[in-house]
Amino acid sequence: MASLPGPRAVLLTLLSLLLTVLLGVGLPALLGGAARALGFPDTGVAECIVTFYLLFVAYVAAPRLPRGRVEAEGRAVLVTGCDTGFGHALAIHLHELGFTVFAGCLMKDKGGEGAKELEGFHSDRMKVVQLDVCSEEQVQKAVQVVNENLEDKARGLWAVVNNAGVSTFGEVEFTSMDTYRRVSEVNLWGTIRVTKALLPLIRRAKGRVVNLASMYGRMGNALRSSYCVSKFGVEAFSDCLRYEMKPWGVKVSVVEPGNFVAATGILTREAVAGTANQLWSEAPAAVKEDYGKAHFEQHVALMRSYCGGGEKDVRPVLDDITDAVVSNRPYTRYNPMEPKWWIRVQLMTHLPAAISDILYF
Repeated sequence: MASLPGPRAVLLTLLSLLLTVLLGVGLPALLGGAARALGFPDTGVAECIVTFYLLFVAYVAAPRLPRGRVEAEGRAVLVTGCDTGFGHALAIHLHELGFTVFAGCLMKDKGGEGAKELEGFHSDRMKVVQLDVCSEEQVQKAVQVVNENLEDKARGLWAVVNNAGVSTFGEVEFTSMDTYRRVSEVNLWGTIRVTKALLPLIRRAKGRVVNLASMYGRMGNALRSSYCVSKFGVEAFSDCLRYEMKPWGVKVSVVEPGNFVAATGILTREAVAGTANQLWSEAPAAVKEDYGKAHFEQHVALMRSYCGGGEKDVRPVLDDITDAVVSNRPYTRYNPMEPKWWIRVQLMTHLPAAISDILYF
């Protein structure tokens, strides 16, 4: 979990300390009684509770320990999905740090505003590349551009950040097979396609592969099956690649952002309305009859409200991606998300499903 900004860290610390005191005073007798009933000693229950929560507070609020940094000068990074959102901001940020950035933009050849802004840097270290991660031809052309523009081909490419992604929603019975394929083609197969194409250069540099997954790559949710399937796949691919790359000295990291819809615009109210109309119009008659329009509209309203929520600043994600690129000892997983989502991920991935289902569904 990323370190929190000062005021939020202080607030979370105070709330956690308050909870610690309440639990330390109120629960020991209850837990002690339960322990005695089960035949266990009840000594030290309060101390264990307090210690656990103090460790949790320290983990969340403490700044990230320094682990050394690589020099950006002379190193190159390719980032996909640089038209908007995380990718666009990351390309600018890494360029400011001194990296040579190959910024893959889907809309470069169509005069996209994001690509134009990056080209406007007029910098030898900012190379804007036409890149549709779904196109084998464009991926190979991007690799050719990288090879032709590396300062030192013997050093290879330091990092690839697979950021390009799409999102959508819909209950399983309303989601077409074409939608499942389209979402995974970008989020999963695009990540694999780009990584495989650049891996020889990454291995040469003993560099980094940084894949953008999601909190929904660790836990499922209603209405998000097509997105979750693709991001769970990114997680699995990243784990397998990490095992294989360890002997080569290549580090593979996964970044799992929480709700940054408001910051990135990956889902907008207009997009939700358009998707909802398509889902309803294309649904089989039996599905419409069984679910009913009221049920459908309720879930559409839920997704519409989701668009305006979450983090509005991309900085936590940029900080984590940057750490994965520049740290001498990057983490395997980064979790830039609000505390409530981090706690939910931990509970849903560590508790028995029967318990987490009761808590959240």
